Amino acid sequence: MGTDRPTRRNVLKAAGGLSAALALGGASVLATASAAHAADDGFGLHIVDRNEGDARMWYYRFATAEIGWQPAVNVLLPDDYHTSGRTYPVLYLLHGGLQDFIEFDHQGVRDWTAGKPLIVVMPDGGQAGWYSNPVSTNVGPRNWESFHLNQLVPWIDANFRTYAEYDGRAVAGFSMGGFGALKYAAKYWGHFASVSAHSGPASLRRDNGAVVHWANLSAAVKDLAGGTIYGAPLWDQARVTADNPVERLESYRNKRIFLVAGTSPDPTNPFDQFNETEVLAGQREFRALLDNAGIPYEAHEEPGGHFIRDYMFRRDIDGIIDRLRKA
Repeated sequence: MGTDRPTRRNVLKAAGGLSAALALGGASVLATASAAHAADDGFGLHIVDRNEGDARMWYYRFATAEIGWQPAVNVLLPDDYHTSGRTYPVLYLLHGGLQDFIEFDHQGVRDWTAGKPLIVVMPDGGQAGWYSNPVSTNVGPRNWESFHLNQLVPWIDANFRTYAEYDGRAVAGFSMGGFGALKYAAKYWGHFASVSAHSGPASLRRDNGAVVHWANLSAAVKDLAGGTIYGAPLWDQARVTADNPVERLESYRNKRIFLVAGTSPDPTNPFDQFNETEVLAGQREFRALLDNAGIPYEAHEEPGGHFIRDYMFRRDIDGIIDRLRKA
């Protein structure tokens, strides 16, 4: 079903949710709406698989021209979503490299959000997609940025009771997803009022462009069959600048900013050493620039290396709810 075709559910949402439902016929209308599928095709997304059987975690897989395979998303609903009639703020939660859309379910996101008035959207981002439209690909389209911002965000707003506005959305992520969150919050300034990077790099050019080289190499091996995110041997310099948090400082003004980095990566693990060493140095560079610009943030340097810290995500989610428009 296309987005331009009105449905009873969309009419109810446009008219104001529960109050409109009561005006149109009360409980019978609500029963009819809740019995139907929660989501329809639209915004270039065609649903090829779905599971709405769980009370909170709803799953969808799409065909889309932006991605050469069928990416998926988990949508975690508040405990009272089906009974409250309320509208909710949304957190877009982005996974790290070599992970996928179910990672945060494995990590405990249902427990982190139990009883909290927040929708959490967890999309696929590729094993090494870097939340980008790559400069080159040998495996067909891998336009993760376009999929997420041009298709998924409006699709979520059209199909769930969300605040489709700046103060209704946050973006957060781990590792590659933390970078994606910082990037999306800057490039799409009007979309997100809160941004969080958990062990996410904030500086692309430091150390002779170590993060750019890592993005290119990891994507070439894992996602693009030799293609690159930023171009090689020559970078698309304008694209690097557009994506680089330390070069986009004013884009973070008036947002809630939450940063986490590890201070003691495993000395016997080169992957852990490289990742969290770059994360810590880059976040410190970013924080110093934010300080100089008078832009506030909340930052934590924690023991250990490059891994998801559940206690930091719990703290972050509480801060996100405090910042966003209330359900």
